[in-house]
Amino acid sequence: MLHDVIILGGGYAGMAAALQIARARRRVLVIDTGQRRNRFAAHSHGFIGQDGSDPAEIARQARDQILAYPTVTWIRQEAIAARPDARGFVVTLDDGTEQVGRRLILAPGVRDTLPDVPGLQGRWGRSVFHCPYCHGYELDGPLGVLATGRGALTQALLLSDWGPVTLFLNKAFEPDPDQRRRLEACGVSTENAALSEIRGRSDVVLADGRVIVLSGLFVIPRVQPASPLFADLGCEPDEGPQGSFIRTDALKQTTISGVFACGDAARSSHSVSMAVGDGALAGQSAHRSLDFD
Repeated sequence: MLHDVIILGGGYAGMAAALQIARARRRVLVIDTGQRRNRFAAHSHGFIGQDGSDPAEIARQARDQILAYPTVTWIRQEAIAARPDARGFVVTLDDGTEQVGRRLILAPGVRDTLPDVPGLQGRWGRSVFHCPYCHGYELDGPLGVLATGRGALTQALLLSDWGPVTLFLNKAFEPDPDQRRRLEACGVSTENAALSEIRGRSDVVLADGRVIVLSGLFVIPRVQPASPLFADLGCEPDEGPQGSFIRTDALKQTTISGVFACGDAARSSHSVSMAVGDGALAGQSAHRSLDFD
């Protein structure tokens, strides 16, 4: 079957794109591995109408609603290759089969790389976070920011609206005198000692043995698209504060004609709300492009 659009990734952005195409009565195939970025979180916040809901339930409801449209097909596999051909694009799945679509939307999400601190990875999405708008309101007490670069300054200053903040420099960032004055003016304290591990909920154990008790710890991870297929197709990347993402224009088309991208893999700022809006735009843009073939 020749699909009008193939979407690589069935997270929030991919599903939002699929919904637009399905409602246009076009044939859309979603290829998804089922690995949502926020799969470790128990609650999703900041998404209107679903504030505080289980993110897995939000995704389940969305998938059920999309699959109610007769032109939607969903395959739970990994796309391992993609190439252009005369019909559009050929996508190879991990079982060796191929799917063909006239347009391609890349919505693979991202992979997060965290600092190598014992105990940090296992608390990711539960008591260690990256987005204060998603998780800050629920935290009642002292907060921490683990520096991974200059972005920690902005994150620490921002978080001071949610509670008292300690910025753990961890040899990743050294504020200059003016930056230190800004931090002090917002009530942010700095800690120079290296981190040894994270214990309890999100308590920081320093190399000198001190323990800083926190209600939550924030860190800016390094990110990259979870699939390399954008590069295989020749789509150019951009570099943001957290890492690389897929370059798109205002209508979410990549640097390759007929290939669109959306969600965390195609923007420098991330949240469920932003991913959904991004996906809706990509879906509409891909659909409109079909009418001008």
